[in-house]
Amino acid sequence: MTVGQPLRRSVERGELLKRRTATFAVNIVHLFRELPRAREARIIGNQLLRSGTSVGANYRSLLRARSRREFIARAGVVVEEADESLFWLDLLVDLQIVSGARVQPLRNEADQFIAILVAARSTARKRS
Repeated sequence: MTVGQPLRRSVERGELLKRRTATFAVNIVHLFRELPRAREARIIGNQLLRSGTSVGANYRSLLRARSRREFIARAGVVVEEADESLFWLDLLVDLQIVSGARVQPLRNEADQFIAILVAARSTARKRS
């Protein structure tokens, strides 16, 4: 294995996650558009829209981190936004505004983002 291969794989993984977070944002927007017009659904939906689309935006920002410290901080923001998205998704289900089956793929993706970025943040901290 050459020296460039691990870096290339890392860049490829970063690009894949960038696409996944963008797709997550699109799917959050689609769910938002499906919500009923009831006031509580719109308020919760707005919160979900903000946090769910923020996952991708903050991940892109993480890719441009200028230092390990900045990477760790930005990864923390992505984890927080993904976790907040989980909260709003769960609340929509708990209030029976949407079905659990409808949000399960979004929950799975947010859970995976959290796991990946918690691990990346931990690795970055160990290397500091």
